[in-house]
Amino acid sequence: MPLLRLLTQWLLKDPESSMSLIRRLLAENARRYVWQYVIAFSLMGLVAAATAGSAWIMRDIINEIFIEKRENMVYVIAAFVVTLYIVKGAATYGQNVIMARIGNNIVATNQRRLFEHVLVQGMDFIDRHALGDLSTRMSHNASAARNVIDLIVVSLGRDLLSLISLLFVVIYMDQAMASLALLVSGPAIIGVSALIRKTRKVAKAQFISITQIVSTMQETVLGARVVKAFTAENLMRKRMHKTIKDVERQSNRMGLLRARTSPLMETLGGLAVGLVILWGGYSVIERGSDPGAFFAFLTALLMAYEPAKRLARMNVQLEKGMVGVKIMYDLLDMDLTIREKEDAKPLDASKGEVRFDHVFFGYGDDQKALDDLDFVAEAGETTALVGASGTGKSTVLALLERFYDVNDGAILIDGQDIRDVTIESLRKNIALVTQDTFLFDGTVRENIRHGRPDASDEEIIQAARDANAEKFILDLAKGYDEPIGENGGRLSGGQRQRIAIARAMVRNSPILLLDEATSALDAESEAKIQAALERLMKNRTTIVIAHRLSTVRNADKIIVMDHGRCAEEGSHKELMEKGALYHRLHDLQFKV
Repeated sequence: MPLLRLLTQWLLKDPESSMSLIRRLLAENARRYVWQYVIAFSLMGLVAAATAGSAWIMRDIINEIFIEKRENMVYVIAAFVVTLYIVKGAATYGQNVIMARIGNNIVATNQRRLFEHVLVQGMDFIDRHALGDLSTRMSHNASAARNVIDLIVVSLGRDLLSLISLLFVVIYMDQAMASLALLVSGPAIIGVSALIRKTRKVAKAQFISITQIVSTMQETVLGARVVKAFTAENLMRKRMHKTIKDVERQSNRMGLLRARTSPLMETLGGLAVGLVILWGGYSVIERGSDPGAFFAFLTALLMAYEPAKRLARMNVQLEKGMVGVKIMYDLLDMDLTIREKEDAKPLDASKGEVRFDHVFFGYGDDQKALDDLDFVAEAGETTALVGASGTGKSTVLALLERFYDVNDGAILIDGQDIRDVTIESLRKNIALVTQDTFLFDGTVRENIRHGRPDASDEEIIQAARDANAEKFILDLAKGYDEPIGENGGRLSGGQRQRIAIARAMVRNSPILLLDEATSALDAESEAKIQAALERLMKNRTTIVIAHRLSTVRNADKIIVMDHGRCAEEGSHKELMEKGALYHRLHDLQFKV
């Protein structure tokens, strides 16, 4: 960025400007490494001094050796040059090591910040953001923060210091020629400014395309069975090829913009050197000027060209990196959709009564999922939720876990509003088994232990036994230590469901939520699991979502939901005698 524009942005404090982001980036990431940066800058100063010394010594090489022909100076100058390059090499090594360690720590820190921010968000945040987008921000944008800081520090410390040192030599040797050479700086600034504006647009488009590649790849892998079952390979192939082509096109445009700095600087640099040679040659031949000073000047000017070119290219690279930094901060600055009160207290769920007190909730402006839902799940009893699809049954469990917050009304556990208690204590008192079983990439033992990290091996084995999972676990090559693959891909659907039930069993929470937990089991396994669940549900508050009415006949209370409301409630017998909605659902399901 041109110095004038940077200064203007700094003074105006434009929150959307690159300088505003740079200030924040340095304040949040660079402040911890002040002393490491001081050492790195000192080493860069040595590199700059050694570079300037290499140009300065040209005057003595020309005058003392080639003109005066002083033999003793040959050894002195040669030793001095060797020392300069040894110092330069050692300082460059030290600077690179320090900067690499700082940069790696910055990437790790920002990745942790991004992950923590996503981890504590509510489900509505997860619903709004694609997995590929979040994954790309975790990897690409965290690295962009490191690259921008490295670029700034190295450019200021190495290139700018080297350029200043060499310009000192240039000006000291001949002020007139220095003024002549600096005439080209104006066109250089104008040319680089134009490139920066184009770079910003291309970098943003490039990031979006990279996100789409990650998303398409994840969809292809996670939905592999559906892709193959519906012969959707060609569709996914076309999507991926188009996205890759977009990234290739944007990358080519970015390469073109970066490459344009070279002909720009080469042309202007050649013009500057040509003018200097004309003036310097005339001064030495016609005016008797010092030839050593002229060669030192020319050497310093030629050596200054490289750091000047890197500084010009730095502006283009910086603008590209700032797109990633801005996207990273866009995520970090998003408000938490589920917030815990500052004075939140641990939940006391000694009884476990659950009350939905006139609850209203919608996933969007036009999506009312619950409409004045009011019911009580008595402590230690089983409450079943039945009804057609889309009546809000799964929403009840999601709200109770506080994956979302109610729009109006309240959810109470033993009289405590769940918005007034800590989220961790709330969820520790609830065990959840859903019909969409999710397992982690690890061993059987690790997946069951996710229910309660401090569970002993004996408790894990007992939970697996109660969930009717022990037999198939022991048949695995490594038993409880068998890796099950991503989302349990090496297990059958019924096996995954039983591992999930064992995970809920080992949690041993006073409140149990079951979303059609036996849906993936065959008849024989279902009977065994039903018996295990009945033991697990004893003296616990259990809320069961059931699509098959045969599984909830023995529930203490059945809530019949219709359009997000409690249409009926009572036992199976009471509701059948009433002959209303539950009776009709029963007749439809069993073809009575």
